Amino acid sequence: MGQKVHPHGFRLGILYDWESKWFAERDYTQKIQDDHALRQYILSELRDASISRIEIDRNANLVTVTIHTAKPGIVIGRGGQKVEELRGNLEHFTGGRIRVNIQEIRTPELDAYLVARSVADQLERRVAFRRVVKQAVQRSMQRGAKGVRVAIAGRLGGADMSRRESETSGQVPRHTLRADIDFGIAEAHTTFGRIGVKCWIYKGLILPEPKQIVVPEPVIEEPVVPVEPEPTPVVAAGPGHTAISMAQQEAVRQQEGDR
Repeated sequence: MGQKVHPHGFRLGILYDWESKWFAERDYTQKIQDDHALRQYILSELRDASISRIEIDRNANLVTVTIHTAKPGIVIGRGGQKVEELRGNLEHFTGGRIRVNIQEIRTPELDAYLVARSVADQLERRVAFRRVVKQAVQRSMQRGAKGVRVAIAGRLGGADMSRRESETSGQVPRHTLRADIDFGIAEAHTTFGRIGVKCWIYKGLILPEPKQIVVPEPVIEEPVVPVEPEPTPVVAAGPGHTAISMAQQEAVRQQEGDR
C-alpha cells in the first residue's frame, strides 16, 4: 500500500502557514481542544456560508478569528449585524475577547474543500455520481486550474459493495514540494451510508524569488592634476650676505666647473 500524506501538512513551513498561530507551554492540549470546538461552533452556526477554512491567532488578551468564505454577505449580514452577533456569541463561548475578520474567496471553483463540499451536497440529493464528478472537474479546469483530481468512495449509486471512483484532468504532482496543491475532504450523508469525497487542485509551481545580483557602480577616476613645487623662499642671512638653498649652491658649482 502506498503511504498517503496530507498535501497541506506535507508543505507546512515550505509553502503554507499554520491555521492556528499561538504558543503554549503547559495548556497546549486545552488550546487544541478550544480551537477545535471554536471551529465546529462557527461551522454549525454558518452552515450555508460556504466556509472553506478558519484561522485562529491567539495573543495575550485577544483571539483573532479569520473566516475564509465564498459568501461573505451571509456571514456579515445587514449592516454587520450578523457578524457582531457572532462575535458576541464567540466571546460568551470562549470567555475572552474575540475579533472576527472576514476574507472573501473570489473563485470558489479553485478551493478544494468547497469543490468537495459541492460534490457531497449533490450526492446527498441523489444526483448521478459520475456526472457530478466530471462537472466539478470541468468547472475547476475552466477557471484556470492546471490539474484537478476528485475521488469518491462508498456505496456509490446504492450498490451493496462499496467502491472507489476518481476523475483526473491535467497534472497533479502530489510529490513536488514546490507545487501549490489545495486539498479538501467532505462527506455525503446518504441513506445508504457515508460517501467520502476528496479533491486535489493543482494551481502551479511556487518558485523561490530570484536572488538579486548587486552590480557595483563603476568607479570614475578623477584626472590627477600635477602640483607645481612651491618656490623656496630666500631668507636674508645678514647685512651684505644672501642665503641660498642647497640646490642653488649645487647649480652654481656646476656652472663654475664648466667654465
